[in-house]
Amino acid sequence: MTQHIPQEQEQDPPALLEAFDGLSATGLSRSFGAVHAVVNMDLQAPAGQVTALIGPNGAGKTTLLLMLASLLAPDSGTVRVMGIDPIKDPAAARAKIGWMPDTLGVWEALTAREILNTMGKFYRLPKEKIPTRVQDLLTLVNLTPLADQKARVLSRGQQQRLSLARALIHDPQVLLLDEPASGLDPGSRVALRGILRQLAAEGKAIVVSSHVLAELDEIADGAVFVNQGRTVLTQTVDQAAGQGRKYSISALDPAALVAALTALGVAFESGNGRRDSVIITGPTQEYASALLRDLVMAGVDVCAFAPATGALEETYMSMKVEQP
Repeated sequence: MTQHIPQEQEQDPPALLEAFDGLSATGLSRSFGAVHAVVNMDLQAPAGQVTALIGPNGAGKTTLLLMLASLLAPDSGTVRVMGIDPIKDPAAARAKIGWMPDTLGVWEALTAREILNTMGKFYRLPKEKIPTRVQDLLTLVNLTPLADQKARVLSRGQQQRLSLARALIHDPQVLLLDEPASGLDPGSRVALRGILRQLAAEGKAIVVSSHVLAELDEIADGAVFVNQGRTVLTQTVDQAAGQGRKYSISALDPAALVAALTALGVAFESGNGRRDSVIITGPTQEYASALLRDLVMAGVDVCAFAPATGALEETYMSMKVEQP
């Protein structure tokens, strides 16, 4: 298996960790018996940004999130939540954290409104402000028509939206989301993107773990890639978009497209979609733009020219991550 394993780095001094405006983790490790779920992981999620957490099943993402949420103690390493050490002051850290697990969990016999009301009381929100806060969140996640339905009758996607509202009830500064798009229909996914970008614009530090990499291209500012319990790569989405990637090209006359690419000396392979297309690899966006111009000037009626995969997906696939 090919991995991009970074060399070991010195841990940031405590003063720098406490001054970091967002969520920071350095050298986190956690084992369950003989299983090393997380090994010396690092992650920084700045305030005002969405940070994607990407890796295959079994990579340690959920274990990492549980430690970041102060729900699981690390064997070693440090975490700071807006400068707060959750080991020393868990109550203060949790007051700043919104945690959305990959399933809604308990309280299926309560209605959506009752669940949010109860969470408001747990976080000791002023009693007179809870009803308004609950209604605002039900509106935000588009659950007002279902507010008085039992949680158990909600669909998977509706439960996910309720789980997001539950995580936001106390207006946290750090938001940890484990597979938030799971079960959402296309319209709800678009709405989720808008909600998360708005929350980031308000200054919140957001970490999103998801296998839907195309969604993360539209949501995230940066990404942390993990595999086999280790951090293997960190990059911004702009860096991912600027790297070499595959492009899918279609034309009204496929034969003319193939002839033009051959004449230009461009290597290509057949696409695997329903529509006739070819796949080329471009080292930069400028290369792709110049190739499109050359094809048009050669008289090829190009009807589609776009990345074959998302930027973060391209990075993930280039890592040749071995599935467990």
